[in-house]
Amino acid sequence: MFQNLAPLDITFILIYFSLLFAVGFYFSRKEKSSTEYFLAGRRVGWIAIGASLFASNISSEHFIGLAGSGASRGLAVGHFEWIACFILLILGWVFVPFYLKSGVFTMPEFLERRYNKSSRMYLTSVSIVAYVITKISVTLFAGGLLLHEILGWDIATSAIVMVIVAGIYTIAGGLKAIVHVDVLQSSVLILGATTLTILGLQEVGGFSGLQEKVPVDFFSMFKPLSDPDFPWTGIIFGAPILGVWYWCTDQYIVQRVLGGKNINHARTGTILAGFLKILPVFILVLPGVIAYAYFNDPDIGDKAYPSLVASQLLPAGIKGIVIASLLAALISSLASCFNSSSTLFTMDFYREFRPNSSEKELVLVGRLATTVLVILGIMWVPFIKYISSQIYIYLQSVQAYISPPIAAVFILGILWKRVNGKGAIWSLITGAIIGAFRLVVELLYKAGKIEGSFLQFVAEANFLHFAIFLFIVSASILILVSLMTSSPEKKRVTGLTFATAHEVKTEFTEMIESRNPTWTKINIGLSILLVATIIFLYTRFF
Repeated sequence: MFQNLAPLDITFILIYFSLLFAVGFYFSRKEKSSTEYFLAGRRVGWIAIGASLFASNISSEHFIGLAGSGASRGLAVGHFEWIACFILLILGWVFVPFYLKSGVFTMPEFLERRYNKSSRMYLTSVSIVAYVITKISVTLFAGGLLLHEILGWDIATSAIVMVIVAGIYTIAGGLKAIVHVDVLQSSVLILGATTLTILGLQEVGGFSGLQEKVPVDFFSMFKPLSDPDFPWTGIIFGAPILGVWYWCTDQYIVQRVLGGKNINHARTGTILAGFLKILPVFILVLPGVIAYAYFNDPDIGDKAYPSLVASQLLPAGIKGIVIASLLAALISSLASCFNSSSTLFTMDFYREFRPNSSEKELVLVGRLATTVLVILGIMWVPFIKYISSQIYIYLQSVQAYISPPIAAVFILGILWKRVNGKGAIWSLITGAIIGAFRLVVELLYKAGKIEGSFLQFVAEANFLHFAIFLFIVSASILILVSLMTSSPEKKRVTGLTFATAHEVKTEFTEMIESRNPTWTKINIGLSILLVATIIFLYTRFF
């Protein structure tokens, strides 16, 4: 079962699995209410928040996609990681106070508070479907490829193992189990990936030796406007739109900060995650560049990272740690997806239809919802082989087609109290139609059905440029429809926008009123340090 692995490697992997199960079952004995199961009782500390944000984010798409892009184009794909550092600060300083004060369980619930129930149902439905079709399927597909290359398992076996392991401790322990496991996951992930990077650099003659073996533009982060993948305009103006949607409005990510003890813990957790997001450029993208030089293969692409792991580069024991780090990323991502989806279903659908449900019933439904997702994940396994690398690459750009309208209604929703529910739903639906149109046109173009027309222009437009266009259109519709209709009810804006932030106090108000000014000053200092660090790094790889 563990092909080409030394006994020490197998021992490390088995220890890792044992710890996962132990943590999951330990916390399963402590879940008494829906708040404890879905939001860890709102008692999560800043270290666990930061580690969980990082571990949930890093998945198979990073090991395959980032390293693969690094092997093909160099460090430019790292923009998405470093831009995330800025967006995480926006999450902590701009969005988190509103989320915590409102006391919501989910992002769709916040959207209903600010706009209307239609907006909530739209976001819930889109999120659950997107999680099943993209996050779960892509993680299983890419994870299956990784484990096939490294361990020799067939893709179906790899996928089933990931689904079952992630499902067991998610069903058992809820968010509390996930965030505590993620502290372990992050440590193992960083240790394993850093070790591989250091050994790889030594093998190719250090950083200077690596630069001599790869194209010179591999170490230039900024690309010209004509670049098909990373035009500087798309990176500067388009990538942040995707970032706001993912880091600031997606249940998959934001659920971690919703469980924070208070504003200080939530905010410091986002800052910690920001510092951790500096690392992937060096421990995931750079190994792709190393693989290019190590194997002397310009076409190694998506096989870059698994090929390095499977090579003779890693000694016995170290290879086990690196493989454990891969498993940590894959399983953590799946577990987060299962938990977020079950939270959306339970709190946004089930509780709406059964408002008098007991706490015990809500926790049970959450566990059953997660079980269904696990079953769906296993049922998906036979279809994994039909996912080609082309579709996988396409799935990575799908967020550019669904995220701009969602980002627009959240951003304008807290910035301007005049926008209303009618404007929001028109913006969301119109944006979804335009995004779906781009999706269909792109598929037809790739199938050779479109040539030499306006539709070809639409299909060939860079996905980041398209995201900018879609955001502008969505924001314009939100503003115009809102101005053409009546102002929102007072309850829709009180305490939920900057202009009305202090007009009301709730049972959760104390969570955002910092009673420790020293901690606030430390957060300000750390935020400035994070920004300065990213700017310095950009000057080194301009």
